[in-house]
Amino acid sequence: MDERFQWLAQGVELPALDFSLVERWICAVAQAHGRMVGNLSYIFCDDGRIIEVNRQFLAHDYYTDIITFDDCRGRLLRGDMFISLDTVRSNSLLQGCAYEDELMRVIIHGVLHLCGINDKGPGEREIMEDNENTALAMWAPMQAGEKLLTDEI
Repeated sequence: MDERFQWLAQGVELPALDFSLVERWICAVAQAHGRMVGNLSYIFCDDGRIIEVNRQFLAHDYYTDIITFDDCRGRLLRGDMFISLDTVRSNSLLQGCAYEDELMRVIIHGVLHLCGINDKGPGEREIMEDNENTALAMWAPMQAGEKLLTDEI
């Protein structure tokens, strides 16, 4: 695995992912947005922890699938991302999609936030969804072993 990435779990088990492949995908998405990957931490947790983080750091009193803390330096992506696996699972059921697909969407959602894409203002949600879909379209060939962009990832 790439030393720029940290995959941590708080109160849950780490998802069964090919983390090396996910890291290459994240780097390819960052590169497609003109960015480079620095230190990224993913902290997988449950709903109890995500609402605690939301209340403590953002003064928000609601559950969410991901909270992204941006520590970027210019084009260098750096940050910490808390992902509630409970909310990912319930959202996958609501959306009628596979849990693994929803998890990948959420993982890249945080990276897209670090790339400067927002989703709270008018029209921003649609822009975020378009970027998520583009990133997810890059994921499928990677799983099949196809090469993306350059070898500089």
